[in-house]
Amino acid sequence: MDVAYTSEVLARVRATNPLVQCLTNSVVTGFTANVLLALGASPAMTDVPRESGPFAEIASAVLINTGTPHAEQRNAMAEAAKAAHRAGTPWVLDPVAVGSLPVRTALARGLLDFRPTAVRGNPSEIIALAELGGGGRGTDAIDTPDDALPAGAALAASCGAVTAVSGRVDLVTDGTRVIRSASGTSLLTKITGGGCALGAVTAAFLAVAGADRSGGEPADGPGAVLNATAAATVVYTAAAEMAAESAGGPGTFAGLFLDALAAVDTADIERRAALS
Repeated sequence: MDVAYTSEVLARVRATNPLVQCLTNSVVTGFTANVLLALGASPAMTDVPRESGPFAEIASAVLINTGTPHAEQRNAMAEAAKAAHRAGTPWVLDPVAVGSLPVRTALARGLLDFRPTAVRGNPSEIIALAELGGGGRGTDAIDTPDDALPAGAALAASCGAVTAVSGRVDLVTDGTRVIRSASGTSLLTKITGGGCALGAVTAAFLAVAGADRSGGEPADGPGAVLNATAAATVVYTAAAEMAAESAGGPGTFAGLFLDALAAVDTADIERRAALS
């Protein structure tokens, strides 16, 4: 994965306007929708039973985020994951606060049966999801991305998911290859939805990379899921860096971040991508 590929996938998102179904937590719904719109994708917050499954079959991609998993939404998440797996719709699991809380932990582990295309979370959430640790302090991690590498390998082996781990240096792995990205800003941790919205952006990038799970080779080749997941992280964190340069604090950063997502281009990515 390189800057040229990242720019190409971003251009596809803007040209094709992928429809991203978001079953996400109530705290971040509006921000997640605005992030997708700023980027060039189309959000759909379809998260009730009897609608979520049929919609997952026609959506370009699906995000399932376990941040506020009330009973009806839990049923809708299971329905959407099952339908996405059946239809070959790429989908992303964001296991918010898994490990520290029992209801969402059981939910997220059960959703792994439907083989998410990618899993995105903080290190402690990823470790807990793979049953290699007890989790963090709610949404606060107590581990580092490199601590979560064995968990990423375990998830790849058990359900085939590429794993993206957020931290000071973001990490993406398919269990064999590892891509690290050092761009970004701590202001993302000071706004509601700074991490959660990345799951939706990842879903949008997977959609245009042809990363379906229907059995065929992804359009961008065997590394499509890994590369598209990493590209989403690079674009997201590059835009965050751009916004942080003019922000006076978290309040102004949130609005400037949306502007930056709409404006980020190849030159910005080349200047800010710090890949290894």
